[in-house]
Amino acid sequence: MISSVFIHRPRLAIVISVVISIAGVIALGALPVAQFPDIVPPQVQVGAMYPGASAAAVEESVAQVIEAQVNGVDKMIYMKSTSGDDGSYVLTASFELGTDPDINTVNVNNRVQVALASLPPEVQRQGLVVKKKSSALLGVIAAYSPKHTYDPLFLSNYVTINLLDQIKSTPGVGDATLWGPQDYAMRAWVRTDRLTGLGLTTGDIINAIQSQNVQAAVGRIGARPISDDQQLQLNIQTKGRLSSAADFENIIIRANPDGSLLRLRDVARVELGAANLDRDTRLNGGPAAAIAIY
Repeated sequence: MISSVFIHRPRLAIVISVVISIAGVIALGALPVAQFPDIVPPQVQVGAMYPGASAAAVEESVAQVIEAQVNGVDKMIYMKSTSGDDGSYVLTASFELGTDPDINTVNVNNRVQVALASLPPEVQRQGLVVKKKSSALLGVIAAYSPKHTYDPLFLSNYVTINLLDQIKSTPGVGDATLWGPQDYAMRAWVRTDRLTGLGLTTGDIINAIQSQNVQAAVGRIGARPISDDQQLQLNIQTKGRLSSAADFENIIIRANPDGSLLRLRDVARVELGAANLDRDTRLNGGPAAAIAIY
């Protein structure tokens, strides 16, 4: 037997073992990583936002509608969802190993579009996000201000504008997500006591803002059809959407019978702040913006 050769010659066995070990170390650096077998199943994530709704309301009006359509999509193994008290909804569908993530995303998106018409109007205005996602977290990068000079709102927008797209386009990065994003938004803090005294509701405030903060296409002067005597053509440009807190404060809520105007500043405090204050990211006790890389 060949085994008896190594039993009676231990030095030969040691030399062969050392040679095999050295060959393994040398070959370790040349192994093709791309040929490693897949361990984590490909996933597709569906995200939605229902502003002002509780977790129970999100589950009833959003989760059940979407999941009824997504359930049974081709090659899907299982799915799980999370409905938050901040109005957020996230559905993660896992598929069989070896399936094409792009095809899985298309299949899920087709099902979601069928459910879109049955969702509440507030959810439709916010839009649905369908994208492929890996659960294998590569790392986390935190951008912070060492002397706490900048607040989380500034750091979040700085990362979104200058870093996030660069990281996403890096070879080998599948996706990069900003944890707890705080995008700039115009916030109107309504004084409910004044609204009650004036016989108004928050719906009246919302309707006034939506009707007066618009980008209007007013057209042209001197365009065809017109007589040949017209020599000039002018494109009319308007101010467009409001951009400052002072502009929003001047929004007219109601015209009173005596000719006076009730403006937004009379019933609310307007400021430029974060669109979402439910989440905050900190590093060593200071403000930060964290980027998760997959």
